[in-house]
Amino acid sequence: MTSGDDLHPRLQKVLAEAGVASRRACEALMSEGRVEVDGEVVTRLGTRVDPRSSVIRVDGRRIPVQPDLLYLVANKPRGVVSSMADERGRTDLRSLLPDRTERLFHVGRLDTDTDGLLLLTNHGEFAHRLSHPSYEIPKTYLALVDGVVRPATRRRLLEGVELEDGPAPVGAFRVMSSQGGQSLVEIVLHIGRNRIVRRLLAEVGHPVLRLSRTAFGPVRLGRLPSGSVRELSSEEVGALLDAVEL
Repeated sequence: MTSGDDLHPRLQKVLAEAGVASRRACEALMSEGRVEVDGEVVTRLGTRVDPRSSVIRVDGRRIPVQPDLLYLVANKPRGVVSSMADERGRTDLRSLLPDRTERLFHVGRLDTDTDGLLLLTNHGEFAHRLSHPSYEIPKTYLALVDGVVRPATRRRLLEGVELEDGPAPVGAFRVMSSQGGQSLVEIVLHIGRNRIVRRLLAEVGHPVLRLSRTAFGPVRLGRLPSGSVRELSSEEVGALLDAVEL
């Protein structure tokens, strides 16, 4: 049977178990007024909190404190289906997680022929909110496109392009390089409709030859090898939790 103290442990214990510092050092942080719980500075060392619902910050930075919740980022290769169990028997995301037994949700999708960053979690509400358009989490893509992209095309994209299923606003766009009749471009979108990047760039006359997602909000793919998975850092999780108001 779980006791009330187990459900509401002391704040310094929660902070220490979240990896902030040793319990003694966490007590010092509290005494110095550097710890907040639900927007209030907490200095009393006997304070108990509920890790399932309390929003805890140290020096203003959100601290994820639920150890049973898992937050991962994968570098999905091309050819892998954005599904945890593909009913047609195609290679799916489980192939990247052979040792994981948790029930995981993928955040949004990447087309089978698109590689790059995909978030995975066992936190269902977190996954739902990150995928919901109302939170407008920016997603960054790197695309190799046909043709040399001119400044007028960049202006058109930033002004907004109308597609058959509605307008497709672009948060940022830049040409990284052009060579041999092809261009490498970076595009940032806050929407996540089906094949939106490919349709958008085709609409302005530059069909996509290869597409990768390189960032999702504050989480960047960086040097994570194709097919690899890593856990998000505390800072990354905290920033995403704030972004979706959890």
